[in-house]
Amino acid sequence: MGEVMRLLALVRVQDYLDIVIVAFIIYKGIALLRETRAMQLIKGIVVLLIIFQLSSWLQLSVLNYLLLNTLQFGVIALLVVFQPELRRALEKVGRSKFGELIKMINPNSPEEITKTVEKISDCVSTLSKNRIGGLMVIERKTKVGDIIRTGVTVDSEISAELLVNIFIPNTPLHDGAVVIRENRIIAAACFLPLTQNQDLSIELGTRHRAALGMSETSDAVVVVVSEETGKISIALEGSLTRNLTVESLVRALLKILIPHAEKKENKKILWWKGRQG
Repeated sequence: MGEVMRLLALVRVQDYLDIVIVAFIIYKGIALLRETRAMQLIKGIVVLLIIFQLSSWLQLSVLNYLLLNTLQFGVIALLVVFQPELRRALEKVGRSKFGELIKMINPNSPEEITKTVEKISDCVSTLSKNRIGGLMVIERKTKVGDIIRTGVTVDSEISAELLVNIFIPNTPLHDGAVVIRENRIIAAACFLPLTQNQDLSIELGTRHRAALGMSETSDAVVVVVSEETGKISIALEGSLTRNLTVESLVRALLKILIPHAEKKENKKILWWKGRQG
C-alpha cells in the first residue's frame, strides 16, 4: 500500500490533465469517424493489427512480412482515399463552438427530445391539414451519413415553420426526405432506399416505400405524411403504422425516442391521483 501511495505521489497534476485531454481527443475523433464510412475500415485495420501481432508471436515470417509492408503503405493510402472525410471532419471541428464540443447541452436528454417531437408534430399537423406530402427521418443509434450525402446540407435548428417550408410543393428541397439528427435538421432532399417487400398494398406510394426501405436498413424512425390523403404514418424496423392522429404520433415518437417516457408519465398520473385521494 505504501508503495502505491509513493507512486501516486510522483504523478503530477499536469499528467492527469494530459491524460484527460488525450482521452477527450480520442473520444471526439471516434465520434467524428462514426459518421463516415471510414469507421468500418478502421475496424478492418484493427483486425489486421491483431493478426500482425499474432504472426509475430507465432513466428510466421512470410505473413508478418506481408502485413508489415501492407500497413506501412496503408497509412498513405488512407490519407488519399479518405481525404474528403478528413476534410469534412476538420471543417466540423473548425465550425464547432467550445460548448458544442464538450456537449454542455445533451441533445439526447428527454427535455430536448420532447421539444423536437413537439416541433415535428406541429409540422405534421400543418402538412396533414393541407395535404402536403412529407418524409422525415429521425436518426437514432445507426448513423445515416450515406443518406445525408445524397441530399442538401441544411444543419439548422429544428422548427415547425422551416420543416413545413421545406415540403411546400415546387420548392427546391421538397422532393425527398429530411434527416433529423440530435434535434437538428441536418439535410433535406435526401434519397432513401425503397423497400424490397413485394407484398405491400398498392395504396402505398413512393414515400411510404422509401420510409419502409429506410427502416429496414437502419433503426431510424421515419414519419410520413401522404400527399393524396393527408394521413400520417410511422415506419420503424421494417413495419409501417398508418392512420395516426397528431396526438398518437406524439405518443409513439416519445415512446420510441424516450423508452421510459410512458412509464414516467404513468408514475406521474398515479402520484397525482394519490395526492387527490
